Amino acid sequence: MYQKLHSSFFDFFTLAQILLTMDFILQPWPWYVSGPLIGAIMFALLYFDKTFGMSSNLRTLCSMAGAGKKINFFAFDWKSQLWNLTVVLGSIIGGFIAVQALNGNATIDLNPTTKEALQHYGFQTPGEGLAPMELYGTEAIAEPSNIGLLVLAGLCIGFGTRYAGGCTSGHAITGLSSLQLPSLVAVIGFFIGGLLMTHLIFPLLF
Repeated sequence: MYQKLHSSFFDFFTLAQILLTMDFILQPWPWYVSGPLIGAIMFALLYFDKTFGMSSNLRTLCSMAGAGKKINFFAFDWKSQLWNLTVVLGSIIGGFIAVQALNGNATIDLNPTTKEALQHYGFQTPGEGLAPMELYGTEAIAEPSNIGLLVLAGLCIGFGTRYAGGCTSGHAITGLSSLQLPSLVAVIGFFIGGLLMTHLIFPLLF
């Protein structure tokens, strides 16, 4: 009898722990949790003399495909950067798990003014998903004009990251944490470009 009660209590306690943990995961994490975690990861990268950045993986992939035989920029020891590809793989897997299993059909808490502005641009349900279907739905991507826009955006991003020597994650996370002045200049440029896109270019497109 005692063993059955003990087993039932243990099962209930374990289930309660899982539910509490899941509820915590399903909620947005506050800055005092996510911030120190990012800081700890950056400390570990700096300690092991590693530089984090997503766009550098594109160079690694091109080098793996043999681009270094024709272009000197891709001629380097790509095997030394395999750890960074692992980070990308983990980001993809983590994002998939978060959306498919931990999303909980949660809405995004957008500012009411932002919602009104997006609805004015033609977005039907702003904030009800991680990405607006008007831009990222299968029907939107199938349109030739949108495909052309995506190709142009990809070329601009590729040129920008190469010209700036890194992407937003490389400069804003790694660069700033290691007190790199060029990264500070790049991050300021990111914000200026984002503001110009949001308030000037985006309204013209929609």
